[in-house]
Amino acid sequence: MSGGARGYWEELERPAPDSVTVGGTELRRHSRVVLRPRPGGDLFDVALTGRTAVVEELVEGMDGTVQLAVTVEDDPGRDLGERRQVGHRFFFRPEEVEPLPGRAGGADEARPRILVAGIGNVFLGDDGFGVEVAGRLLRSELPAGVHVEDFGIRGMDLAYALSEYDAAVLIDAAPRGEPAGTLYLIEAELGDDERVGPDAHGMDPVKVLSLARALGGPLPRVLVLGCEPATRMTGAEDEVVAELSEPVRAAIEEAVRMVEALVGELLEGNDGKVESDG
Repeated sequence: MSGGARGYWEELERPAPDSVTVGGTELRRHSRVVLRPRPGGDLFDVALTGRTAVVEELVEGMDGTVQLAVTVEDDPGRDLGERRQVGHRFFFRPEEVEPLPGRAGGADEARPRILVAGIGNVFLGDDGFGVEVAGRLLRSELPAGVHVEDFGIRGMDLAYALSEYDAAVLIDAAPRGEPAGTLYLIEAELGDDERVGPDAHGMDPVKVLSLARALGGPLPRVLVLGCEPATRMTGAEDEVVAELSEPVRAAIEEAVRMVEALVGELLEGNDGKVESDG
């Protein structure tokens, strides 16, 4: 690199600001705005003029300009926009929005955002428990503010996602010496001395939480719904096993009910005590 110029990767890694000020009002994630696109825009601009939207992210381009990534409040596919899907997520300059009082979900504060993350390797037998439960939950009706995603073994992606939520429920196989199919609810706590390196292709929950903390954002409350596996595979076996054992498969429906009840309590601000992992 010569001439002191910033490199391409440095530009991509430059963080966007946490907030921008429009008309004396500070806008940040979850702020509510009215869309006022500039005249002469495209058809989307015309269709969205005057609509109420929620700021999902502040994005800074390589030229230093800041845009607001928003989802439209009355969009039936707004949950797709929250997952960064094209067609339900729109970008406007700060001068193209009008701030509204309060934040998304209420006049005074945002509705809690909860991540439900299925984790595990579907080719290692019972390790695929969390992925299977997440798949069932994706087909169910969950309250607004709850996002379900199958992270598989994408530990890096999960670490980055955690900072966007107020609470997270991780669903995973959890060997603890109990009968196969036993379900556990654990409050995950990361000790101050936990320092582990990132692993872009692994899903060790301790490493994921440590990496999320190292990224600088506050960790949300993290609960783990674990299931005792009947089989434990390392990946060194000659054959893959893409099926759950019978005891673990039998625990799936109860796990789904537990998650549905748990996210309801979290949305209501219930701080019920659960077993600590520390």
